[in-house]
Amino acid sequence: MGTDAEKSFSAAGVVARDWGWRHASRKDFALRHVDFTIQPGERVLLLGASGAGKSTLMAGLAGVLGGDDEGELEGELLIDGTDARHSRGRSGLVLQDPDAQTILERVGDDTAFGCENLNLPKDEIWSRVRSSLDIVGLGYMKLDRSTRRLSGGQRQRLALAGVLAMHPGLLLLDEPTANLDPEGVKEVHDAVRDVLDRTHETLVVVEHHIDVWLDLVDRVIVLGKPEADSHVSGVIADGTPEEVFGSMATVLAKGGAWVPGRTVESHIPESNQSSGNVVLRTEDLSFGREFALGEHVNLAFRAGEITALTGKNGVGKSTLALTLAGLLEPISGRVSMDESMVPAHRENNVFTWKSRDLLGRIGMVFQEPEHQFVTSSVRDEVAVGPKSMGKTDDEAYAIADMMLERLNLKRFAPANPFTLSGGEKRRLSVASMLAAAPKVLVMDEPTFGQDFTTWTEMVRLIAGARDAGCSVIMVTHDEPLIEALGARRILVSEGE
Repeated sequence: MGTDAEKSFSAAGVVARDWGWRHASRKDFALRHVDFTIQPGERVLLLGASGAGKSTLMAGLAGVLGGDDEGELEGELLIDGTDARHSRGRSGLVLQDPDAQTILERVGDDTAFGCENLNLPKDEIWSRVRSSLDIVGLGYMKLDRSTRRLSGGQRQRLALAGVLAMHPGLLLLDEPTANLDPEGVKEVHDAVRDVLDRTHETLVVVEHHIDVWLDLVDRVIVLGKPEADSHVSGVIADGTPEEVFGSMATVLAKGGAWVPGRTVESHIPESNQSSGNVVLRTEDLSFGREFALGEHVNLAFRAGEITALTGKNGVGKSTLALTLAGLLEPISGRVSMDESMVPAHRENNVFTWKSRDLLGRIGMVFQEPEHQFVTSSVRDEVAVGPKSMGKTDDEAYAIADMMLERLNLKRFAPANPFTLSGGEKRRLSVASMLAAAPKVLVMDEPTFGQDFTTWTEMVRLIAGARDAGCSVIMVTHDEPLIEALGARRILVSEGE
């Protein structure tokens, strides 16, 4: 028997009738003619290639797609018989980035945030906060514990607790483990399992690496583009995991899905040259923001070499990456480049350089792709780097068009970068930096949100940069990526 709090959950049913959505800035619908019924308590895995419309459907179910000025709606999307746009209390959405969902400084306040927006009585709010934290395995934490001191897996479970505190009937998980280390992935998986066992909520989960969720789901819905219409996605498969992966395995694999048991057969050519001279080094470096995450760090990075910065969430990999890119001031020590690459009249300390000095020398792919977008069209975004390096407009756009073609972004050339899906934004951010051809390229989780096809092409492009003499430094939890590229590993540990 569950607790009174657990009994208060009521699983929601979902119906889509000829539903579709077109973003205001797009000519084609992201999804169209979508029909399905999800019974209360069902556990559904939502699959599809990058850009197939998964996040659009999840936003529709969460009631956050926007009004008529933000797009065109067709058909119906109902939760318990009510338009999803007016049923926000019945659904709760957890996204892929734990940091983006951590709003307040203290664990208790962060969990209570959604309930406060529902205008619930104070006593009811704090009762829900405690029970929700307990359900996700964080009940041992003090409510005044700082959210900034939590690991990635703990922050994702905290986001889940905040959603559960609102007692939704439909739990929506949009790639909830994409940015987590293996330990964090297990934490979130186990927390979701316990949530479902105790609340019996309806679940819809999106994930490219689907092996994580197969033991929890009883149905798979696949979004994709029917052969008759190459521009608009819809439902192309719907059934039990056994049915879908049995009858559709070849089609899904061809479409780019990471189907169960699929292995990464490397089509990446091995480097045809040995690593070159040291192009970037750290000298007795201490890095961090409010306090040092690593001290007395001495590293060297060579031309034509790929280095993977690995380690648990929260140990400082992204902070180190920003410091290596000259974008975050070291606490002490310095990051320096080969003397031949130092701009005239500058000291050999990359943090002291102007932005124009970094151009062509060090490029950065941020963990959040939006942080690097500077133009209003996808094609212009990729052309910025080559133009800044002195290429003519014709040359710059030729490079841009090649990158967009290879990363399956050509059809979005005139679109605003901010209207792309999460996986498409990631590919655009990588394409933009590769097009600039820097001597050193620092990348923070470059492959998140990718299907097998786009992942493979991205790996080929990174290998091409390596072979052109670029020193590539990657923050990543993607083991197949590290193996495919034969990357050198540096383990970043707490306090080291």
